[in-house]
Amino acid sequence: MSEFVDETETLQANIEGMKNLSDSLAKFNESFASWLYIMNMNSLTVDWPQAPSDASFIMAKRRAEKDALDAMVALQTKNREAEAAVADRTAMTEVTDIETTFADNVTTDTSAQTSKSVSIPKKSSKKPKLSAKEKKERSLEIEKVISCLPLEFRGSDPNLRRSMETVIEGLLNVTPQGIKLIDLIKPPDLIQARVNKCLIALVNRKVVRKDNSTGTVLYHWVGIS
Repeated sequence: MSEFVDETETLQANIEGMKNLSDSLAKFNESFASWLYIMNMNSLTVDWPQAPSDASFIMAKRRAEKDALDAMVALQTKNREAEAAVADRTAMTEVTDIETTFADNVTTDTSAQTSKSVSIPKKSSKKPKLSAKEKKERSLEIEKVISCLPLEFRGSDPNLRRSMETVIEGLLNVTPQGIKLIDLIKPPDLIQARVNKCLIALVNRKVVRKDNSTGTVLYHWVGIS
């Protein structure tokens, strides 16, 4: 009987030991599970594989420099276009002012001549007759001159091109003594303002030379050099 009691006490001790081991394992499992959960959350918040590296910062710097260079080139191009537009407007304004001044002068001169009943004397010299070869050479020369002028004289405005051809014909007919602006006027198509515009283009291209040394403005034909 005493042996049975001893064996029972041993079994009780073993059972209590098993219970203590189970409690310890339960505590360990709970703590280990908490640690695993914390490590998982830490990896989601701290471990960022897509974070920028040193190469990313170098590429960003190069991209910023390239964008700045492109912006500078675009600004310079825009400034050049603006300057060219201003220059064109200034040139057109100057031409318009000159045309207006000449038109006003012609109106004043015409009014004065009408009041005094004075007519402009016509030249007695007739237009020289040209042979077929001379006509062809003159036509080629006129075409060569017009091809060097601005676009509006080259066919953009057919009426203006015909006026330019007529003005050049008049200049060639009086070479080298020169001709006055008023002698080139042939109303109603070739009016003062249009003749003046054609002469300005020819003088600017240095095809015609303007001379006022004698007190009278004369235009002399120079031709394409």
